[in-house]
Amino acid sequence: MNIFKVFAVAALVLGTTQINAQKKNKENTTKKEAPQQKAVDNPTKCANIKEGTFLRTNYPKNLWYMTIKDNVQTEYYNDGKDFIKSNLVFVDDCNYKVIVLEKTEKDNPMKVGDVMSNKVVATQDNLIKINSQLNGELFDLVIMKAPETKK
Repeated sequence: MNIFKVFAVAALVLGTTQINAQKKNKENTTKKEAPQQKAVDNPTKCANIKEGTFLRTNYPKNLWYMTIKDNVQTEYYNDGKDFIKSNLVFVDDCNYKVIVLEKTEKDNPMKVGDVMSNKVVATQDNLIKINSQLNGELFDLVIMKAPETKK
């Protein structure tokens, strides 16, 4: 009878040990499965829009990319064969006007002289979210600032 009690206690101890080990594995697995999402920049880094090359997050570069230098924004289409060139006028750090100067891109409804109001509403690392308004219509746009290439 004593041997039976020893086996019962041993089985109970082993069972408890296994349950604790499984709980620890589950906790570690849960932590690995839920990566933390990076928060948006606070404050918003509006200066990121003032110069550089930008890509749309959902477009390949051959369809659209944009450069900004010296308050001139140029959007390139069709492997760079067509463009819309605009002047940027900054109202403050995060708000600016885009005034179309010239264009060869025929499918875009913007015309020379059109003025678009833009506001940088959020940044996160190299991503920039912009609210644009043209002729009373609002648009949201997320672009990515391309890393600078060293010459």
